[in-house]
Amino acid sequence: MANLQLVTILLVEDDSGHARLIEKNLRRANLSNDLIVASDGALALDFVFRQGVYADRDRTEALLILLDLNLPVLDGYQVLERLKSDDTTKKIPIVILTTTDDPREVARCYELGCNVYVTKPVEYTEFSEAIRQLGLFLAVATIPET
Repeated sequence: MANLQLVTILLVEDDSGHARLIEKNLRRANLSNDLIVASDGALALDFVFRQGVYADRDRTEALLILLDLNLPVLDGYQVLERLKSDDTTKKIPIVILTTTDDPREVARCYELGCNVYVTKPVEYTEFSEAIRQLGLFLAVATIPET
């Protein structure tokens, strides 16, 4: 990523085991970015819009979001739609990272404005390798300044 150290990754994932595994395998791909985990869609929006417990968050860093779809409070579709419909956040790259592989759901996410859609494999080894490869991709991706 351009200015790799200045990009904060927001992982929106309600399964703490998946969150730990995702972080572990992103680190295996040598990503050293700050990684923030939000366990539901409302917390994710609070982080991005600097509200609630995140009201004092510094806004100088760029964001990249890894977003699960099946979340409590607000689901991933609601988060994606909210972020992509706001002029201040629509350029934030959003990678959907979910177990859902239904073509209609994939199409829906792209229609709502996701940048990349990745299906999490069910098998542990395949899951780990997919996340490591995602980390390698993120390491060379350039993201827009927000």
